[in-house]
Amino acid sequence: VCQMYDLNKEKGAHYITMEYVDGKDLKSMIRMMGQLSSGKTIFIAKQICDGLAEAHRLGVVHRDLKPQNIMVDEEGNARIMDFGIARSLKTKGITAAGVMIGTPEYMSPEQVEGKEVDERSDIYSLGVILYEMVTGRVPFEGDTPFTIGVKHKSEKPQDPKELNTQLPEDLNLVILRCLEKDKEKRYQSAGEVRAELTRIEKGIPTSEIEIPKKKPLTSKEITVSFSLKKLFIPALVVVALIIAAVVIWQILSPKQIASLEPAKPSIAVLPFVDLSPQKDQEYFCDGMTDEIITKLSRFKGWKVIPRTSMMRYKNTDKDIKEIGQELDVVTILEGSVRKEKDDIRVNAKLIRIKDSISLWSNSYEKKLESVFAIQSDVAGKIANALQVELSPEEKERLAKKPTENLTAYDYYLRGRQYYVRYRKQDNERAIGLFKKALEFDPDFALAYSGLGDSYGQRTLKFGFPNTWLEASIEASERAIALNSDLSEAYKALGLAYFGKGWSRKSIKANQKAIELNPNNVQATGNMGWTYLWMGEFEKAMPWFKKTLALDPTLPYSYYQMGTVYRYLDDYAKAEQWLNKALDLQPDFPEAISGLIMCYLAQGEHQQAVEQSQKLLAMAPDGFRALNIAGFVELFSGNYEQAQQYYQKSIEIRSIMENLTNLGYVYWKKGQRDEARKLFSQSLVLCQKQLEQGSEFSAAPYYIAAVHAIQGNKEEAYKWLKKAIDSGWRNFRLGSRNPLLENLREDEQFKQMMAQVKEMVDKMRRKIEEKDY
Repeated sequence: VCQMYDLNKEKGAHYITMEYVDGKDLKSMIRMMGQLSSGKTIFIAKQICDGLAEAHRLGVVHRDLKPQNIMVDEEGNARIMDFGIARSLKTKGITAAGVMIGTPEYMSPEQVEGKEVDERSDIYSLGVILYEMVTGRVPFEGDTPFTIGVKHKSEKPQDPKELNTQLPEDLNLVILRCLEKDKEKRYQSAGEVRAELTRIEKGIPTSEIEIPKKKPLTSKEITVSFSLKKLFIPALVVVALIIAAVVIWQILSPKQIASLEPAKPSIAVLPFVDLSPQKDQEYFCDGMTDEIITKLSRFKGWKVIPRTSMMRYKNTDKDIKEIGQELDVVTILEGSVRKEKDDIRVNAKLIRIKDSISLWSNSYEKKLESVFAIQSDVAGKIANALQVELSPEEKERLAKKPTENLTAYDYYLRGRQYYVRYRKQDNERAIGLFKKALEFDPDFALAYSGLGDSYGQRTLKFGFPNTWLEASIEASERAIALNSDLSEAYKALGLAYFGKGWSRKSIKANQKAIELNPNNVQATGNMGWTYLWMGEFEKAMPWFKKTLALDPTLPYSYYQMGTVYRYLDDYAKAEQWLNKALDLQPDFPEAISGLIMCYLAQGEHQQAVEQSQKLLAMAPDGFRALNIAGFVELFSGNYEQAQQYYQKSIEIRSIMENLTNLGYVYWKKGQRDEARKLFSQSLVLCQKQLEQGSEFSAAPYYIAAVHAIQGNKEEAYKWLKKAIDSGWRNFRLGSRNPLLENLREDEQFKQMMAQVKEMVDKMRRKIEEKDY
């Protein structure tokens, strides 16, 4: 028992002086470890029995024994902590008859009925704790305290050995006897339970027996006698809690405090298998997977692997444990769908990875109209199985239907299937399907959100004009107007704002998306990119690290890390991360592009040429591939080849980059009139971006480049300073860039590059201190 030294009163305030226990509560241990081994369970349970025996010897019944009230220190010693609603067996109680006292999951049947309790009620609660230690779950769950209480009174608990096949039969029987409804059939004392546990301990393997590293200095005896007059003063409980909080806060470091927090639930949802007769419901199965992931992702404090990583495991031969290790999660949900006309059958099973034990499973045979209820029920049951209490807001969001029109929902799911392929032709099909969904439900917020995403990608990924960004903003804002709790819509809005160069608006929108869904991996990644383009790398890094943690098998997560290290002027680390991305996907164009920029910045032109040819082989007419290939040839001085690439690129779409770079090529070839025309067009685009409020550095940088090429140094330096002020930090590549070659020997240019280098070095040192 946690030692209490004094019960006292100072200036009208009651307080307790008690022992401080440095460790974790048993509930946190169970959440973190799942099922405890038989040896550890017995080791802890024997100590609980010792504490109960001492309390019962003094005539005190705990009445609220639960894992949260049992602290286990770093040496393995357990203490019973909170006797806040304890009562004396020697004195008449002050609790009215018929009043239910305690925590529902751990209450004895007699407590549920509000009847007189004795030490055997604590034995029942001990049985619940033993059950939870060996199975990872409590014997009875329910949506309300009343339903849980009814189960304690009337239902037989599931045999713990069915949930943990490694459990010794003798220990199984001890637990079930503690949980007898009739207290006469239970063990009659904590000493009896301890004797049984000691006997069982002798029969388990020596390697499993727990031995305390160091015995506690304090006695197991309770050294303060319980005075009811003092004990049942509400102010005393409040003061005691405040004192405990202050002591912990003052004694422990932030890291130690964090170690006392429960381990957060972590889960991966495997793609649901299509068991439909025609095998034509893959999009529906993927949609079911996606929606359950989304619902789970909205729970605060959970780690939920996003669909981008999970879809890589479709039809995989890997076993559950291997997948769990790769994704660093504790549990996996697997399931199947059989859909035929208006009937669906959904099977779902939650598995703890370390021992492949099923924590929960269910089969749903419903009409199609029940699909949303099934999705919500699966997510809710998973929360129950992992013993996480959802907030009222989370429960409300969980029950919310995206639409009442199943045809609209079907079109939306088909649209999502095309959208996530991230190909130009699939993007167009996705837009058509989202629009079709809106024909059947004009107020379908998710469909508008899908349009917002698709429109934004047309500009940012496929090179279409910026007018698509305006369309993206309009669709995303419409989605938010219809459902202000839609994380996907804020993410789409943030992406469009990013494309417009509105950094502060983009951050605000993505922050809202993450607030609504902490596992929204696209929003966390976009936060990183926004800070990167603002030149604030130390702020970008944590977001890219979070993205990597959420999506550890996605090549893009590694590409992002490689990019931030490239801008930090750490090309060794940049290349390592980019090559990790290519290990996962050898034809990943973004990672190849990143390596090209690394090679150019370090003067390794031949390697850059080889990689640019790989890009062109994958996409001979790709807008990005043509621009990068042109840039590589420009660096190498191969102006004819660079001209061919840039001319093809401009046929697709004119942007500041290809207009300025092709203008440079013409300038070097002596075709000054053609060059000036292109410079004029580039300056128009740059000025338009600035007039529309772009806060990024691209426009001022290319204005500086246009003036530098033509020898207008005063204007070049003015605009280069504006670029630096707007976040331009790529000093290594900039120093080698032929566009700025007229400035290279100037002292002013060298000083500016040194200034930027110092800024980058400072950020890199800060990041290194945080050990990213």
